[in-house]
Amino acid sequence: MMKKQHYYVGMDGGGTKTHAIIANASGEILAEHIAGPSNLQIIGVEKAAETIFSLIELCCESVGCEIKNIAAVACGLTGAGRVGDQQRMAVGLKKYARSKKVVLKKVTIESDARIALEGAFKGDPGIILIAGTGSIAFGKDAKGNVHRVGGWGRILGDEGSGYFLGRLGLTAVTREIDGRGEKTQLTKLIAKKFQLTDQTSIINAVYKNSFDVASIAPLVLDAALKRDPVCRMIVEHAAVELAEHVMVASKKIIASTRATVRSKIHLSFVGGLIANETLLSLLLTRYIQNNYPTIDIIPPMASPAYGAVVMALHQIKKQRSS
Repeated sequence: MMKKQHYYVGMDGGGTKTHAIIANASGEILAEHIAGPSNLQIIGVEKAAETIFSLIELCCESVGCEIKNIAAVACGLTGAGRVGDQQRMAVGLKKYARSKKVVLKKVTIESDARIALEGAFKGDPGIILIAGTGSIAFGKDAKGNVHRVGGWGRILGDEGSGYFLGRLGLTAVTREIDGRGEKTQLTKLIAKKFQLTDQTSIINAVYKNSFDVASIAPLVLDAALKRDPVCRMIVEHAAVELAEHVMVASKKIIASTRATVRSKIHLSFVGGLIANETLLSLLLTRYIQNNYPTIDIIPPMASPAYGAVVMALHQIKKQRSS
């Protein structure tokens, strides 16, 4: 009798869309689909479960299998960074599946950052540095241990992030307006784009109207590219702060595995500020290459959704070996 094929589904879900991949036991991608949002903090557990389940159905249709042939599902979701939320989402997805007369065998819910780490190196060790509105680094060692650096949020941390650039940029503008600091092109750029021209308008925007401080970051980068010394210094400061995340993560990996300093550690950049070529990513790359010779910067090898597939496959292997 022919053995039934088992399939594995991985998903990368956020506030606007969810990317799903179905693969075989060898990790070969068989089909991919995109659907709506699945951030449980924004749309709730039930709506997120509905999106995820619809994608599982689409994946099954693509390869001609039934849901009972899915050995494991792993989802990395924005808003699922805490264990309690991960458990709540897993229970909600299984409950939604039961309402459709289906049993999902193995469900893993993780953060979007965690699957990005797995995707970047296809399950192998390495470090991802994420810099968008916030900042965080995740490192994985050869034993499979995950080490986190940063991610303390905008009040306590997020150094080198969009919020960090925006806050320091706004501070530079307030210092110029007061006469305490150097002149900067940023003052005119902010006045033109956001109509923030004086103390009253800036204070009202930030403290009363929940102004998006991170939205200043592109203007800081723009002014720095135009040789504005104040903004250039801010971007250089951000690069050093982000590099420090990497340095600490690499130290944790080396200490955990007792690797020699000659062992190269792969690093990938993730997030809107550094994933593509920007002044920040260029300065950061140069700083790391000059100061940390054990770090090898490479592009991500695969998508976060594929990272979720890697996690789904790993869950089954772990289950069989235990």
